[in-house]
Amino acid sequence: MSASPLFEFALLSFISMFTMVNPIGVIPVFTAMTAKLSPQESQRVARKASFTALVILLAFALTGQWIFRFFSISVNSLRVVGGVIFFFMGYEMLQARLTRTQFDDETNHEYINDISITPLAIPIICGPGAITTSILLMNESKSPVESGIVLGVIFLMIALTFALLLGAKQVTHLIGENGNKVMLRLMGLIVMVIAVEFFFSGLTPILRGIFRIQ
Repeated sequence: MSASPLFEFALLSFISMFTMVNPIGVIPVFTAMTAKLSPQESQRVARKASFTALVILLAFALTGQWIFRFFSISVNSLRVVGGVIFFFMGYEMLQARLTRTQFDDETNHEYINDISITPLAIPIICGPGAITTSILLMNESKSPVESGIVLGVIFLMIALTFALLLGAKQVTHLIGENGNKVMLRLMGLIVMVIAVEFFFSGLTPILRGIFRIQ
């Protein structure tokens, strides 16, 4: 295969993963949930969330098709569930608030471990869109080189997300509290729109199958 088709596949993989992971959109959620943590603790959250998302994306990229077949899970079902989760997350972002806050009897260590996995790693960084995209891209890979490109893009995307999370506090400081709320509401609206698209893109084929509509 010549360099041009490989470059096109790499560009497609990068754009697809960037759109689904949306590293810029993670910033307002991250800053809102780590507002009361120290810079060192915020870095721990960013590191653990990024590492968790990386492991999950790589696992689904390498074994996704087998897992789906073994458990008889369809991509459409994943889209429906992901759409519901995204919608509620987007609604809370639209209100410029997030439900998950630290309880009085919960230590910082427990809080960091909790939010690093859910909701930051799943479903914010590594949502149903990113998981589905990683599986589909690996499925479309026709050579070991293309498979390597997909895995490389996943590594690159998580590295970019991690870098943005490390600088999230500085970005938030520059735009101020009001700017952060505006960004959070704007991203919440976008997340809700994406959620509706995910939900109906998954529900439509399911309903067609149930009612045998061509």
